[in-house]
Amino acid sequence: MSGIGASGIILLVLIALLLFGPNKLPELGKAFGRTLREFKKGANDLMDDPKERQATRVDVSAEETQEQPKVERRLPE
Repeated sequence: MSGIGASGIILLVLIALLLFGPNKLPELGKAFGRTLREFKKGANDLMDDPKERQATRVDVSAEETQEQPKVERRLPE
């Protein structure tokens, strides 16, 4: 059971044709294609970000880390 198969795809197209009509199907196909393209672009951007934005190491002396006051963070009640 690794896929829908040809008969399943044909059945889905026929149901979509009955629900939306022949005039609306090309518009839905274009919208679906644009959505899929944007999703792939966003996924590729997320995968490429760590390579482009590598954090630079900043050396901080022990004195500088001790000088900063500790702030207690609490959630609003």
